[in-house]
Amino acid sequence: MTQKTMLLTGASRGIGHSTVRRFNNEGWRVITCSRQPFPAECPWGGGAENHVEIDLADPNDTIRAVEVIREKLGGRLDALVNNAGISPKGPEGERLNTLDTDLKTWGHVFHVNFFASVVLARGLKDELAAAKGAIVNVTSIAGYRVHPFAGAAYATSKAALKALTREMAHDFGPLGVRVNAIAPGEIETAILSPGTDKIVEQIPLRRLGQAEEVADTIFFLCSDASSYISGTEIEINGGQHV
Repeated sequence: MTQKTMLLTGASRGIGHSTVRRFNNEGWRVITCSRQPFPAECPWGGGAENHVEIDLADPNDTIRAVEVIREKLGGRLDALVNNAGISPKGPEGERLNTLDTDLKTWGHVFHVNFFASVVLARGLKDELAAAKGAIVNVTSIAGYRVHPFAGAAYATSKAALKALTREMAHDFGPLGVRVNAIAPGEIETAILSPGTDKIVEQIPLRRLGQAEEVADTIFFLCSDASSYISGTEIEINGGQHV
């Protein structure tokens, strides 16, 4: 059987790192994208050769990287996972609201969290169509409710990404490409904000989610088990939305 290939942005930590491990364990070839070089301590073979350094905040660099990625693909891409996301904080680590966020920060956040997903999907549409592949956009619980830690630019960019998922599902569907989103809630990673324990007390399952649980859902949406699912967003938050 032909080895399947997945392209993932934001691969260096947290959900991205767990997603790379999940797909690698399933025998997929994983191409990673991040601002950092491929870390030497990562255990999967071939990782450095399948890594692309890219600054998603820079539209020109993102467009350039599309051609680099296409050369690595060889004509087909089974899954594109738009996982990269940034949420800038204030000088004291505080949430940046609509009154505090300057225009440059708004633009920076939207380029990484929203526009890069459009550029990559459009640039790789032929490869996705050739594989009848899948796209998964990683949104957030902050995309549909005000969050105590996630800033306004982050939240609105993720809400826009949710809407983009619907539009892309409509447009990519005739190509045989499915497009879905996942919206994680409080996931236990190295970037959790102080005070998250208070939120956990209100979550029906009374615990943080694990990055591996998110990776499992991403894998499901990229697999044949979800072959008739498109245009939806799966919430991964332990019931936090109810």
